[in-house]
Amino acid sequence: MTTNNRVAVEPLIAFGTTVYKKLGVSDEEAHLISDSLVQADLWGHQSHGVMRLPWYAARIESGVMQAVTEPKTLVDAGAITLIDGQDGIGQTLAQFAVKDAVKRARKHGVGVVSIRNSNHFGTAMYHTRLAAQKGCIGFLTTNGSPAIAPWGGREKLFGNNPLSFSAPAGKHGHVILDIANTKVARGKIYLARQRGEPIPEGWALTPEGAPTTDAALGAEGVILPVGDHKGYGITYMMDVLSGVLSGSQFCDGVFGPYQAEKKGGTGQLMLALNIEAFRPLSEFEEDMEEMISKTKAIPLAHGFDECYFPGELEQRNNKENRKNGIALPKNTLGDLRKLAEHMSLKNYLPF
Repeated sequence: MTTNNRVAVEPLIAFGTTVYKKLGVSDEEAHLISDSLVQADLWGHQSHGVMRLPWYAARIESGVMQAVTEPKTLVDAGAITLIDGQDGIGQTLAQFAVKDAVKRARKHGVGVVSIRNSNHFGTAMYHTRLAAQKGCIGFLTTNGSPAIAPWGGREKLFGNNPLSFSAPAGKHGHVILDIANTKVARGKIYLARQRGEPIPEGWALTPEGAPTTDAALGAEGVILPVGDHKGYGITYMMDVLSGVLSGSQFCDGVFGPYQAEKKGGTGQLMLALNIEAFRPLSEFEEDMEEMISKTKAIPLAHGFDECYFPGELEQRNNKENRKNGIALPKNTLGDLRKLAEHMSLKNYLPF
């Protein structure tokens, strides 16, 4: 199941699915979680890939994340709804939110779903792409456990609070943006720590507020916001949209997927815009194709081979990795082996 140190995709998904099923998660949801993690690896975002598989398992085992997700509707007001996730699985709740937002957008032109008491849902683009596939522009944001200090401070208070936009793009499939508001996703620092590699200067500060290239110290300290005060301001407002608006936790009341003994308290906001409510979808997609053509026609700066549209690199990585398998870090493989042994699932390992 491995070729040239690459792990085959489907057996890897099957292993993750088996892990979560053994923990009491339904077949469909277990596959969803596993698929979302493997898809992140396929896109080249290993910070959100199967490295996190044991983290979610530990949270279900400890009981802070429920194996059975039962979203409860608190507000149902036409174009908007408020959902209590009741500490359910983040991926399940995010998929529910996207589908419900699209359904409401088809009726009202716009659909907005706010969620409280959720959990980490993997990569945001895994969910917003579904809105684009349904003829909508999608927007999704979430808060997270503290990673960023208020601008000028050295004690973390806000999550990197990522956001994702997606839109259909005709023959190009879709354009999709998924970014955190830190200079780097926190998972990339954890990945560097796993690999025993240094991090670039400018990514993080130590707990004492000094610049560092030590991944372990960076993980303990403060991750710097993208664009300095601008990134801080964006992450602040994403916490307003996802945490405060939903009535969920915010700031240091939110706990991450690697904290196995703490409830997430995560808040999220999903918005879908029905393109057909504005103009014919076919015309929109034609213009998106022209927008991409104009992007590709721009003369290149020194040191660059091509201009990409948002999500294009992920599309290419996905195609290559599905064909050749996923190259996982040695420490990630070791963590998966430990998990398999802990759960008596060694025979299900795909490597």
